[in-house]
Amino acid sequence: MDYLIRKLEEKDLATLVELCQKHAEYEQVRYKYIDKEKQLKSAIFSQNPKLYCYVIESGAELGGYFSFTFDFSTWDAQTFLYLDCLYLEPNFRGLKIGEQVFEKLKEIGQENNCVNIQWQTPTFNERAIKFYNKIGATGKDKRRFFINL
Repeated sequence: MDYLIRKLEEKDLATLVELCQKHAEYEQVRYKYIDKEKQLKSAIFSQNPKLYCYVIESGAELGGYFSFTFDFSTWDAQTFLYLDCLYLEPNFRGLKIGEQVFEKLKEIGQENNCVNIQWQTPTFNERAIKFYNKIGATGKDKRRFFINL
């Protein structure tokens, strides 16, 4: 499959929301569509973006996305790239696209003087965990907690 990893464009926002819905279903959580397109547009396309997003495109089809932020580590006293989301449609999986995504993330992180890339995945996502181990990632067992506001 020929594909391109490129920055999200405003025309892609409706499809991004659909991919987010599928990603949420895959991770077994609820997703609310309300105002997501507007909110994502504001976060990604503002003068000072809160979020950065790339898509995986093959022909006219967007088959995946990844989004990230830059954050600061107290322990490392340096900036790190936080991979917030990575999702590929089923027909885009198993094609080594994930490896190319991480190469792109490494490039972006290095260009922005990041100390590392951090992310998380549900403990039941064994396929992802196997992939992350294969590319040399190190895992830390932690549980993520939320307080809704």
